[in-house]
Amino acid sequence: MTAEYFIRPAVTGDAEQILEIYRPFVEKTVITFEYETPSVQAFRERMLGILSFYPYLVCEHKGRIVGYAYASRHRERAAYQWNAELSIYVCPEEQHSGIGIALYGALIELLRMQGIVNVYGVITHPNEKSERFHQKLGFEVCGISHRTGWKFDRWIDVCEMELRIAPQQEKPQPVKALNQLDSQHVAAVLSRINQKIKN
Repeated sequence: MTAEYFIRPAVTGDAEQILEIYRPFVEKTVITFEYETPSVQAFRERMLGILSFYPYLVCEHKGRIVGYAYASRHRERAAYQWNAELSIYVCPEEQHSGIGIALYGALIELLRMQGIVNVYGVITHPNEKSERFHQKLGFEVCGISHRTGWKFDRWIDVCEMELRIAPQQEKPQPVKALNQLDSQHVAAVLSRINQKIKN
């Protein structure tokens, strides 16, 4: 990767570009279980819900968004608050450029600062490319749900992979929303990741 790549926090004004990356995954693959691409407005609202608590990052190349990643709640009950589910989508032509590693690296650092302990990837199975990507980062398979989703006239398995990103404390502090963190510390994480991209 070169200095032409730049990772930054997403804003709702990015929704249209992000949605164009997401659209083919909805319409042509089983990577997402959505049947229809959401409207730009619905997608903005979805982004706002995530941005209210979790990191949502985009990677630009020459001013165009070519990939994005975000965290979301893994399960609803309070006892699961120290977990997060990660999602990532990258333009096909950029999928071997290192964008995914950089986006996940930044995402995980920010989540660790929030107090998240475990992160999860939920992947349609088989998906060797995604499974290898997660394994490269240290994720391990923790379970497979068999024939759990129906799309394109067939039943599909789902693999869940996990990674512990911080020590488990006997009495963990409540997880902080991203906007509760020191903005300078957040900026320092992104600056460090972007410096690695330049090198």
